Amino acid sequence: MKIIHLNHSDSQGGAARAAYRIHQALRSIGIDSVMWVNRSQTRNNSVYLSQSRWHGTFIRLRLALSKQLTKSLITGNPILHSPALFPSKWPELINATDANFVNLHWINFEMLSIEDVSRINKPIVWTLHDMWAFCGAEHYTEDVRFQEGYSRGNRPTHESGFDLNRWTWSRKLRAWKRPLHIIAPSQWIADCVKQSVLMHDWPVSVIPNALNTNIWRPIERNIALDLLGLPEVGPVLIFGAIGGGSDFRKGADLLFDALRHLRGEIPGLQLLVFGENRPKETPDVGFPIHYLGHLHDDLILRIVYSAADALVVPSRQDNLPTTAIEANACGTPVVCFDTCGLPDIVNHQKNGWLAKAFDTEDLANGIRWVLKDTDRRKTLSTQARSDAVKRFSYPVIAKAYQAVYEQVLNKSAKI
Repeated sequence: MKIIHLNHSDSQGGAARAAYRIHQALRSIGIDSVMWVNRSQTRNNSVYLSQSRWHGTFIRLRLALSKQLTKSLITGNPILHSPALFPSKWPELINATDANFVNLHWINFEMLSIEDVSRINKPIVWTLHDMWAFCGAEHYTEDVRFQEGYSRGNRPTHESGFDLNRWTWSRKLRAWKRPLHIIAPSQWIADCVKQSVLMHDWPVSVIPNALNTNIWRPIERNIALDLLGLPEVGPVLIFGAIGGGSDFRKGADLLFDALRHLRGEIPGLQLLVFGENRPKETPDVGFPIHYLGHLHDDLILRIVYSAADALVVPSRQDNLPTTAIEANACGTPVVCFDTCGLPDIVNHQKNGWLAKAFDTEDLANGIRWVLKDTDRRKTLSTQARSDAVKRFSYPVIAKAYQAVYEQVLNKSAKI
């Protein structure tokens, strides 16, 4: 069995890290898996990157033109929009190989056009890392158009200008006549697929993202604190997201509101923030906040998770956040809202706390519950580690993917 994974990058962003780990998990059980990308930082010999200077220039030109088009849409949704307009050479390259099939991942930034997907003549499995596949151009949305179909009559009031989302969704509807097998990393994204006009009758399997739990394991807390240069004076919370406080979807404002409920209550409390640098004005929550900037090294991330007593994930929308799985694998409980894919990771009061969605007082209750009892925190840590190994480790996820691949191949052979 030979598989090509197609993703924009092999390392930049949560989707790229998830795709790369799935690829590595499959290789760990002997499956011939390769990854094809437009951008590579791992330099792994199983990752294929076109080295052509002209190819790189062409990619940047397509992306620049695409960004100009998205400016014709005025929207209150600040999340990335991708029209996937310009054709690429990837379908021809894929069709010329002896691979059994293709596993698509995050194929945006004009890696593939919508029409390119239907030009691939091999069986396709598509792992959804966000909502783009069944929406218009949006990668995340709280609107219902993906459930109703994009019409002139249901355009949200926060949008004006060219209806890029309806145009993009209509192109998908015209181009994608052959149902593909969807892999949803969370039950939430699987439910969204089933509710969508575009993919409601496509086959869906729920398989979480993989993590190498032999590497992602706890480090002694006092050693981790020492390596970070932090005093061992009290409990440590962490919050991490690319863009940090600037990404409304990640809910940094909800976190700081929750922390204000804890002002003066927990002696020695400290907050570590990674994914952004110190802003000009830091929030006043009554205790120190340390900004670690962007962390790209897995070892440093392991140290940060291991130094902490809890990770807070205050997201308003998230598929299956990688940080929560990594933290649990390092023995760090997770406090989050009961929304989207987070209940697929956090088992309430077993490996963390699921607060009522967007109730910042309940989020504060969860932080308090985890931090205030040392024995409870140790139990949560042990259970978090055990649960991560049981549900997200490479062998577990690789075998689940292998079963889906065999199912798709058998079905394809009968056609």
